[in-house]
Amino acid sequence: MHKYVWPVVVLIASSCAVEGARPNESSTPGTPAPVVETTAASEGVEPVSSTTTTTTPVSTTTSPGTTTTLSAFAPPEWLGTRLLPIRPDGHGEIRDTPPELRDRRIQMPDLFPPPASDQFEWEARPVPDDVLSRSSWTEDCPVEPEDLTYLTMSFYGFDGRVHIGEMIVNSSVADDIVGVFRELHDARFPIEEMRVLTSEDLDAHPTGDGNVTSSFQCREAVGSSSWSQHAFGLAIDINPFQNPYVKGELVLPELASAYLDRDHVRPGMIVEGDRVTRAFDEIGWGWGGRWRTLDDWMHFSLSGR
Repeated sequence: MHKYVWPVVVLIASSCAVEGARPNESSTPGTPAPVVETTAASEGVEPVSSTTTTTTPVSTTTSPGTTTTLSAFAPPEWLGTRLLPIRPDGHGEIRDTPPELRDRRIQMPDLFPPPASDQFEWEARPVPDDVLSRSSWTEDCPVEPEDLTYLTMSFYGFDGRVHIGEMIVNSSVADDIVGVFRELHDARFPIEEMRVLTSEDLDAHPTGDGNVTSSFQCREAVGSSSWSQHAFGLAIDINPFQNPYVKGELVLPELASAYLDRDHVRPGMIVEGDRVTRAFDEIGWGWGGRWRTLDDWMHFSLSGR
């Protein structure tokens, strides 16, 4: 196990997605992303200043004096800022995927110092008070803090580098989850961002472009008065944008329609029989990509719900 120094982190609210929740695209490697105009979404929605932005490629030095440009890009300046009009069902209006997100390979800023090696590193401990206070946990949640575990784990990003992420899970499944993410690390499966979602994240106005890999979210399942499996720390969403929730005309995240074509496999996607589904199969978790009435490709849970 590896001990990490906690940096001061500014958490940026994003829309969440999964299990019916409000979640929560491509530039050619080495070239700027297309220019995108940022405009107010509709009457009654707080306008966002109109700007034009381009993303820039992320580079890494692979050997002394040699710099290689990888396929990951820094997030566009408008990411998470363009507010979508609210539909009658409470979700954001479904929009076409912006060109630069159609093959999304973004690398978000690090929450923690990078690990010392490319080996899988992890730590499990009780949820620290400061982490609990910035999470979505409240006294009304169906699980007590003592039944939750705080994990820090290494993962590969879309830049090909190893990063450290954080996750709160139910203590009863902590060992299994570490094993799954060890498998994903060994497979070099790319993850954009892994962090604890806040109450502000869950309540944020939808922007439709969130992509946080997470577990514990104290909320009810969408369209239901029952608690989500996330509220118990017994479900995980992985790369929601590349693996959206789809039911009828509803797509979550709302800008992720480019990823409805599951035959067009791009980095970060989860497909039947891959290393991700096999890893969760091995611990007995169900996958939302196998549901009959809807598809929730990001979602895995102990109960299968």
